[in-house]
Amino acid sequence: MSNHIYQSKAMPPTLISAERWLRWVGLGAVLGTLAVVLWGVWRGMRRPFGRKIGNEPSVLRTPASYLLTILGYFGMCYRLWRPLPLAFSQPARAFSLFLGSLLYFPGLALVLWGRLTLGQMYNVSSSMGAQLYTDQRLITHGPFAYVRHPMYLGLWFVGVGGLLLYRTWTFVFLLLQLPAMFMRAWREEQVLAAEFGQQWQTYCEQTPAWLPRLFRS
Repeated sequence: MSNHIYQSKAMPPTLISAERWLRWVGLGAVLGTLAVVLWGVWRGMRRPFGRKIGNEPSVLRTPASYLLTILGYFGMCYRLWRPLPLAFSQPARAFSLFLGSLLYFPGLALVLWGRLTLGQMYNVSSSMGAQLYTDQRLITHGPFAYVRHPMYLGLWFVGVGGLLLYRTWTFVFLLLQLPAMFMRAWREEQVLAAEFGQQWQTYCEQTPAWLPRLFRS
């Protein structure tokens, strides 16, 4: 503990100020993005559902279930908001701040871009199943023209970048949840393939799932 305090005091004021400022800006950015995402979840609950795949219980899509999940998830994040036992040198701390910001903020932007592009088509899935709306449309523009799962890719950036920027146990917890997104993405692709058939297959042939092509034909 004393070693951590000593290293913090040894840091130049400009680095400490930049770190504090970026962390506060990052907090505001993530809260704003979450507000937009949760607004989409709430609006989606009021729309009629269509095709479904998987064995997800219907009770998981009730307002009470969403509320309990959100409270439990953010309660855990709050309890884990404790610094990791890491003591960085000045160059390592500056590099962590730079690289973390380079991943964290573009990741949030990608999540927000994907959410706004989906508009009324936004819905949440789980590793147990995915469900579409009765008037579901296949969205292939915006970030979906480059990768099929831009919001999940953005969350990976946020998780890794946040760990470097904030260095708390909360982001370790978040990173441990991210592998489940591969299962969620697989469920979503299943239901979209069943709904859109050849249109979905053509889209998959033209658009990679996770990593955008450097050169598009």
